[in-house]
Amino acid sequence: MTVAHKRVGRRKEAARPAPGPAKGLVAGPVQELRVARHRKALVLTLARPERRNSLCEAMLIALKEAIEGAGSERDVRAIVIAAEGSVFCAGHDLDELTRSRAKPDKGAAVFARIMRRCSAMMRAIVDCPKPVIAAVEGAALAAGCQLVATCDLAVASERASFCTPGVNIGLFCSTPMVALARNVARKRAMEMLLLGEMLPANAALEWGLVNRVVPAGEAVAAALGLAHKIASKPQTTIAIGKRAFYRQIEMGLGEAYDYAATGMVEKMLHREAAEGIGAFLEKRAPNWDRS
Repeated sequence: MTVAHKRVGRRKEAARPAPGPAKGLVAGPVQELRVARHRKALVLTLARPERRNSLCEAMLIALKEAIEGAGSERDVRAIVIAAEGSVFCAGHDLDELTRSRAKPDKGAAVFARIMRRCSAMMRAIVDCPKPVIAAVEGAALAAGCQLVATCDLAVASERASFCTPGVNIGLFCSTPMVALARNVARKRAMEMLLLGEMLPANAALEWGLVNRVVPAGEAVAAALGLAHKIASKPQTTIAIGKRAFYRQIEMGLGEAYDYAATGMVEKMLHREAAEGIGAFLEKRAPNWDRS
């Protein structure tokens, strides 16, 4: 399926502790992120199934760097985030967080740093000019559910499930709440946050957390199908449209219309619009490579 791939990070060596990506990183197994190209799509695969693909600091850094790098790569038109194993992502690495409690500040500095890194990675997805698509096979829990909600599109297999279970362990899912509340209706979001129960894939589709549900084992293929369709569209138009979507949705109605109208005028003057409208009037396929 892939034409090129590499791994970000290294497996833990038996005789020595794994190195960390930043000064002060809590000791523990180095996370792995598998990076592959499939035509004009970049596939980022969480590759630590033995730890349920939990998001430790190393993984957060690797994801953010990969997403930001793809944003400036002309030949990448869309990004797919997938995972190895039966769990898409179990959220933060609770073992990593708990180890820092032995510090004099009871882990406060580490907790704050990792939460900042997580927020920065999520914002990198929103800020990336390339659409990011989650391909979910298995459970997406806590920050894993947040990751799905943050992506521009999401495909879930029938065996996928979603949960914000922090309330069950005395830790309300406050940061997942930010993405969740921006994707599903308020009472739906509060139900997930207050009950901490598993939401099956079909319910996630009904609630608007994912775009479509496919048979088990087909989430990545379906996500790549969406990515390739997006890749066939004009790249600048997609980038401008994504940025405008997230900006206007935080505005009041009048401000949003003013912002969108100004954007339409600017886009009409862009060469992609000239090529697309010209192709439509001339009854031919547009050539985006020359636009």
